[in-house]
Amino acid sequence: MVKVYLDDPNVGELEKKYLCECIDSGYVSSVGPNIGTFENRFAEYLGVKRAVSTQSGTSALHLALYELGIGPGDEVIVPVLTFIATVNPIMYVGARPVFVDVDPETWTIDPDEIEKYITPRTKAIIPVHLYGNPCDMDRIMDISRRYGIPVIEDATESLGATYKERFTGTFGVMGVFSFNGNKIITTGGGGMVVTDDEKKANHIKFLANQARDTSRGYYHPEIGFNYRMTNLEASLGLAQFERFPQFLEMKRRFAQIYTEGLRNNLNVEFQGSYPGAESSYWLFSIKLKGDKSVQEVQKLLAEKGIPTRRIFMPIVEFPMYQQYREGEYKNAYDIYKRGLNLPASTLNTEKGIEYVVKTLNEVL
Repeated sequence: MVKVYLDDPNVGELEKKYLCECIDSGYVSSVGPNIGTFENRFAEYLGVKRAVSTQSGTSALHLALYELGIGPGDEVIVPVLTFIATVNPIMYVGARPVFVDVDPETWTIDPDEIEKYITPRTKAIIPVHLYGNPCDMDRIMDISRRYGIPVIEDATESLGATYKERFTGTFGVMGVFSFNGNKIITTGGGGMVVTDDEKKANHIKFLANQARDTSRGYYHPEIGFNYRMTNLEASLGLAQFERFPQFLEMKRRFAQIYTEGLRNNLNVEFQGSYPGAESSYWLFSIKLKGDKSVQEVQKLLAEKGIPTRRIFMPIVEFPMYQQYREGEYKNAYDIYKRGLNLPASTLNTEKGIEYVVKTLNEVL
């Protein structure tokens, strides 16, 4: 039986080489040349002026919200269907999350729903490019301009994805990325804030380093955070970034195999995309139709050596966020009830993905 991987990281000899060189240099902590090199290459790839590395995608989003001065009494509009890390930083700064439903076809935040929930207290909109699938950034940025509300893009799952030939994460005032172990490239942990605003980038870099004024030694003029990426992590990131074009090509090839192999299955519905959008397919995702439940299909696939994952649970299901429920969120709940993430790790081979397709067709 061919081995199949869900979202495992793809690390090898190049990563070992870069990590060993980093260890030999002695620069293993938050000081070292690879941090700046990684930031610069990342910014150059996306076509933005600055990229600031962080300890995680969560800390990147926290810093972005903090930099905009968002705090108690403010509201932040966010999709109800996302990973919990999109929402927790809103609470870190003391603001109120305002949950809206998603588009039933693309599974990303519905622009019509955004407008319904805007109030004088709305201080930011966080669109999430779910599973690598770009949001309708034309409409979202139009809303942003008309109401004067900044956009922070949660692009943590969408490195390499484009909307009308422009990379996700580059539309809003800031975009954030994650390099967790299951992402398309990894630094073990790690994240990045990207922006064209040099002043904001400099201040975020300052905040992430305990707000330390290094020109005055250990002097801290404001409250900061220990959100720095290490040189070890950046070394891993540089190796992964060299291999990123191959990883992205593989993700899209796997998506093509899934689409071609499952398109005639009446029990499968695909996650759609907006015109001009090209997903990075961090995870290839489907909705199931027919009599079998998601749990039953997962069990049958697991028996055949195929790992899968449920779609994210709507955030208002969690105890600390139930008080913020303001709607029915019918689309999000339907996607959660019937949605399934299929294996998409770049450790897979085309043969492995074809095996998943064949087995899923048999199971359904």
